[in-house]
Amino acid sequence: MKLIPLLLSLAMFPAIGSAETITDTASDPALAAVEPAASAEPTNPAIDMAGFLKVSMAAAEHRETHRVSEEEFLRMSSEPGTIVLDARSAEKYRLLHVKGAINLSFPDITIESLKQAIPDKTTRVLIYCNNNFSGAEKPFPSKMPSASLNLSTYVALYNYGYENVYELGPLVDLKDSKLSFEGDE
Repeated sequence: MKLIPLLLSLAMFPAIGSAETITDTASDPALAAVEPAASAEPTNPAIDMAGFLKVSMAAAEHRETHRVSEEEFLRMSSEPGTIVLDARSAEKYRLLHVKGAINLSFPDITIESLKQAIPDKTTRVLIYCNNNFSGAEKPFPSKMPSASLNLSTYVALYNYGYENVYELGPLVDLKDSKLSFEGDE
């Protein structure tokens, strides 16, 4: 068993994390590294890896039907009751962002900041990130695909109860984009 399936199993079936069920760690170094954390009681009840993984799996399934083309993103962004959310840093947002987007930097996403920025959880929220745009490395620096800010933002919003979230799907060359941008750059 490899690390990722083990973590997913822990998230989906918490009993799997008990010491009695993990027996063959010597044959797999990844399991040996995870066993102490999986079998130990959490030292910080405010951090829940199994819960995060469970929510991430549910959000990933939900996300499959909530990724949109650039044309759909543009159309939806102009409709009343829609918010375009940019979760990049304030610095990157100031350099260049989709016109009309609000900035709520990912580290600042909390219960309170979401209540202030998006008080109604049924509001349609459109998200984009660095990995949606090419041709502008300074305001939109590339991240590893598995570390894409869209993924973290989608999971966080879903976890806080925002399910009317749509993600810009494609990689768009900024010079060919149909979207309008604004900023200092």
